[in-house]
Amino acid sequence: MGKLIWPGSTQLAPLPAVLVGTGGNGFANNLITVAWVGIVCSDPAMLSISVRPERFSYKALVETKEFSVNVPLASQAASVDWCGVKSGRDVDKFAQQHLTALAGSQIEAPLVAECPLNLECKVKEIIHLGSHDMFLAEIVAVQVSGEFLTESGRLDLERCGGVLGYAHGHYFDLGKCIGHFGFSVRKKPGAKIRK
Repeated sequence: MGKLIWPGSTQLAPLPAVLVGTGGNGFANNLITVAWVGIVCSDPAMLSISVRPERFSYKALVETKEFSVNVPLASQAASVDWCGVKSGRDVDKFAQQHLTALAGSQIEAPLVAECPLNLECKVKEIIHLGSHDMFLAEIVAVQVSGEFLTESGRLDLERCGGVLGYAHGHYFDLGKCIGHFGFSVRKKPGAKIRK
Protein backbone atom coordinates (compact mmCIF):
# COMPACT_ATOMS: atom_id res chain seq x y z
CA MET A 1 0.00 0.00 0.00
CA GLY A 2 1.37 3.41 -0.95
CA LYS A 3 1.78 6.52 1.17
CA LEU A 4 -0.92 9.17 1.39
CA ILE A 5 0.18 12.79 1.24
CA TRP A 6 -1.39 15.08 3.82
CA PRO A 7 -0.90 18.83 4.19
CA GLY A 8 1.85 19.90 6.60
CA SER A 9 0.60 19.53 10.19
CA THR A 10 1.61 18.66 13.75
CA GLN A 11 1.87 14.91 13.18
CA LEU A 12 5.18 14.42 15.03
CA ALA A 13 4.39 12.07 17.91
CA PRO A 14 4.62 10.89 20.58
CA LEU A 15 5.59 13.92 22.63
CA PRO A 16 5.89 14.29 26.38
CA ALA A 17 2.80 15.73 28.05
CA VAL A 18 4.09 17.93 30.85
CA LEU A 19 2.80 20.33 33.47
CA VAL A 20 4.42 23.74 33.17
CA GLY A 21 4.45 25.68 36.43
CA THR A 22 4.22 29.47 36.36
CA GLY A 23 3.96 32.02 39.13
CA GLY A 24 5.97 33.78 41.77
CA ASN A 25 7.31 37.31 41.28
CA GLY A 26 3.82 38.72 41.94
CA PHE A 27 1.91 36.08 39.95
CA ALA A 28 -0.32 33.40 41.47
CA ASN A 29 0.89 29.82 41.10
CA ASN A 30 -0.58 28.12 38.05
CA LEU A 31 -0.15 25.05 35.87
CA ILE A 32 -0.56 24.68 32.15
CA THR A 33 -0.46 21.40 30.22
CA VAL A 34 1.98 21.51 27.32
CA ALA A 35 2.87 18.92 24.70
CA TRP A 36 4.81 21.28 22.44
CA VAL A 37 8.01 20.80 24.47
CA GLY A 38 11.46 19.44 23.76
CA ILE A 39 15.19 19.58 24.39
CA VAL A 40 16.97 21.93 21.97
CA CYS A 41 20.56 22.01 23.27
CA SER A 42 22.88 19.94 25.48
CA ASP A 43 25.44 22.57 26.50
CA PRO A 44 24.03 24.68 27.93
CA ALA A 45 21.07 22.43 28.74
CA MET A 46 18.08 24.08 27.06
CA LEU A 47 14.52 23.27 26.11
CA SER A 48 11.61 25.00 24.46
CA ILE A 49 7.91 25.18 25.15
CA SER A 50 5.34 26.72 22.84
CA VAL A 51 2.28 28.48 24.26
CA ARG A 52 -0.62 30.37 22.70
CA PRO A 53 -0.64 34.07 23.72
CA GLU A 54 -4.28 33.83 24.84
CA ARG A 55 -3.48 31.25 27.51
CA PHE A 56 -3.68 32.50 31.09
CA SER A 57 -0.07 31.48 31.88
CA TYR A 58 1.32 33.43 28.93
CA LYS A 59 1.61 36.77 30.75
CA ALA A 60 3.46 35.18 33.68
CA LEU A 61 5.85 33.45 31.26
CA VAL A 62 6.61 36.71 29.45
CA GLU A 63 6.99 38.88 32.55
CA THR A 64 8.80 36.51 34.94
CA LYS A 65 10.86 34.78 32.23
CA GLU A 66 10.90 31.54 34.20
CA PHE A 67 8.88 28.35 34.55
CA SER A 68 9.12 24.74 35.64
CA VAL A 69 8.62 21.67 33.47
CA ASN A 70 7.17 18.82 35.53
CA VAL A 71 7.27 15.34 33.98
CA PRO A 72 4.25 13.32 35.17
CA LEU A 73 3.69 9.60 35.31
CA ALA A 74 1.09 7.92 33.12
CA SER A 75 -0.97 7.37 36.29
CA GLN A 76 -1.33 11.17 36.53
CA ALA A 77 -2.95 11.54 33.09
CA ALA A 78 -6.34 12.70 34.44
CA SER A 79 -4.73 15.58 36.36
CA VAL A 80 -2.58 16.55 33.40
CA ASP A 81 -5.59 16.59 31.09
CA TRP A 82 -7.71 18.53 33.62
CA CYS A 83 -5.00 21.20 33.96
CA GLY A 84 -5.05 21.55 30.18
CA VAL A 85 -8.79 22.10 29.81
CA LYS A 86 -9.36 24.33 32.85
CA SER A 87 -8.11 27.90 33.06
CA GLY A 88 -6.13 29.39 35.90
CA ARG A 89 -8.37 32.45 35.48
CA ASP A 90 -11.18 30.40 37.03
CA VAL A 91 -9.62 27.76 39.31
CA ASP A 92 -6.63 27.06 41.53
CA LYS A 93 -5.26 24.01 39.72
CA PHE A 94 -2.92 22.99 42.53
CA ALA A 95 -5.79 22.96 45.05
CA GLN A 96 -8.36 21.36 42.75
CA GLN A 97 -6.03 18.52 41.74
CA HIS A 98 -4.51 18.07 45.23
CA LEU A 99 -1.04 18.87 43.91
CA THR A 100 1.73 20.32 46.06
CA ALA A 101 3.57 23.45 44.93
CA LEU A 102 7.25 22.77 45.55
CA ALA A 103 9.77 25.61 45.80
CA GLY A 104 12.41 25.79 43.13
CA SER A 105 16.08 26.11 43.99
CA GLN A 106 16.79 28.66 41.23
CA ILE A 107 13.37 30.01 40.22
CA GLU A 108 10.26 31.47 41.86
CA ALA A 109 7.81 29.53 39.67
CA PRO A 110 6.38 26.46 41.45
CA LEU A 111 7.31 22.86 40.77
CA VAL A 112 4.89 19.93 41.21
CA ALA A 113 6.05 17.75 44.10
CA GLU A 114 4.05 14.73 42.88
CA CYS A 115 5.89 14.62 39.53
CA PRO A 116 9.06 12.49 39.58
CA LEU A 117 11.14 14.92 37.52
CA ASN A 118 11.12 18.73 37.66
CA LEU A 119 13.16 21.06 35.46
CA GLU A 120 13.73 24.64 36.58
CA CYS A 121 13.93 26.91 33.54
CA LYS A 122 14.88 30.53 32.80
CA VAL A 123 13.72 32.05 29.51
CA LYS A 124 16.48 33.26 27.20
CA GLU A 125 14.40 34.18 24.16
CA ILE A 126 10.77 34.38 23.04
CA ILE A 127 10.11 33.70 19.37
CA HIS A 128 6.75 34.64 17.83
CA LEU A 129 5.84 31.81 15.44
CA GLY A 130 2.15 32.14 14.56
CA SER A 131 -0.51 30.43 16.67
CA HIS A 132 2.13 29.85 19.39
CA ASP A 133 5.12 31.69 20.81
CA MET A 134 8.18 29.59 21.59
CA PHE A 135 10.00 30.13 24.87
CA LEU A 136 13.64 29.05 24.64
CA ALA A 137 14.90 28.45 28.15
CA GLU A 138 17.99 27.26 29.95
CA ILE A 139 17.48 24.38 32.39
CA VAL A 140 19.17 25.83 35.47
CA ALA A 141 18.37 23.01 37.92
CA VAL A 142 16.72 19.58 38.01
CA GLN A 143 14.90 18.00 40.94
CA VAL A 144 14.39 14.22 40.99
CA SER A 145 12.26 12.15 43.37
CA GLY A 146 14.51 9.70 45.22
CA GLU A 147 12.25 6.70 44.69
CA PHE A 148 12.97 6.87 40.96
CA LEU A 149 16.73 6.49 41.39
CA THR A 150 18.62 3.24 41.23
CA GLU A 151 21.17 2.33 43.89
CA SER A 152 23.86 3.82 41.63
CA GLY A 153 21.93 7.11 41.32
CA ARG A 154 20.61 6.60 37.76
CA LEU A 155 17.10 7.88 36.93
CA ASP A 156 14.71 4.93 36.38
CA LEU A 157 11.15 6.02 35.62
CA GLU A 158 10.04 2.39 35.14
CA ARG A 159 10.10 1.94 38.92
CA CYS A 160 6.63 3.47 39.33
CA GLY A 161 5.10 2.92 35.91
CA GLY A 162 5.62 4.79 32.68
CA VAL A 163 5.79 8.45 31.85
CA LEU A 164 2.95 10.16 30.04
CA GLY A 165 3.06 10.65 26.29
CA TYR A 166 0.77 12.56 23.93
CA ALA A 167 0.00 11.71 20.30
CA HIS A 168 -2.69 13.17 18.07
CA GLY A 169 -5.09 14.13 20.87
CA HIS A 170 -4.56 10.99 22.96
CA TYR A 171 -2.48 10.18 26.05
CA PHE A 172 -0.25 7.11 26.19
CA ASP A 173 1.63 5.21 28.86
CA LEU A 174 5.26 5.14 27.74
CA GLY A 175 6.16 2.46 30.23
CA LYS A 176 8.61 -0.13 28.99
CA CYS A 177 12.26 0.59 28.26
CA ILE A 178 13.35 -1.40 25.17
CA GLY A 179 16.97 -0.27 24.91
CA HIS A 180 19.47 2.44 25.70
CA PHE A 181 21.48 4.83 23.56
CA GLY A 182 24.01 2.81 21.57
CA PHE A 183 22.59 -0.63 22.43
CA SER A 184 22.45 -1.61 18.76
CA VAL A 185 26.23 -1.38 18.38
CA ARG A 186 27.41 -2.40 21.83
CA LYS A 187 29.70 -5.41 21.92
CA LYS A 188 28.20 -8.41 23.61
CA PRO A 189 30.22 -9.96 26.45
CA GLY A 190 32.54 -12.63 25.11
CA ALA A 191 32.16 -11.55 21.48
CA LYS A 192 35.28 -11.90 19.35
CA ILE A 193 36.62 -8.76 17.73
CA ARG A 194 37.20 -9.14 13.99
CA LYS A 195 40.37 -7.70 12.52
